[in-house]
Amino acid sequence: MTVTKTAYAEMVKKASDNSHAWVDTLKAFVIGGAICCIGQVFINIFETLGVSPENSPLCASMLLIVITAFLTGFGVFGKIARHAGAGTLVPITGFANAVVSPALEFKSEGYVLGLGAKIFVIAGPVIFYGTAAAFLYGVVYWIFS
Repeated sequence: MTVTKTAYAEMVKKASDNSHAWVDTLKAFVIGGAICCIGQVFINIFETLGVSPENSPLCASMLLIVITAFLTGFGVFGKIARHAGAGTLVPITGFANAVVSPALEFKSEGYVLGLGAKIFVIAGPVIFYGTAAAFLYGVVYWIFS
């Protein structure tokens, strides 16, 4: 069976879903922005509670990570991410989801071979290369200072 280019293009057009790039971009922007606004609210709350301005962002980041881990565990974060797309990947919540998701997927294999071995499948390279880059930067800074 020989298919012409125009016939193939028509088959692809019928089989492919229409792109909703503007809608997807808007949803990612709004939901990602909402996550960042929630983070800022946490920073303000921590400063009101007496945490120093230097440490408030750290506390807010940790709280966002914990909340995302729980939402991932209960299956809620996946539903949010399905609508937000990259809006949930850019903030720190995407990192927390990347750590918790493989752990949940492989928990049936046990704590050591399942959860322990697979928890950093996605986030492990990010942690490793981030640590290696920080070490290299530190060595270069030490040499030139």
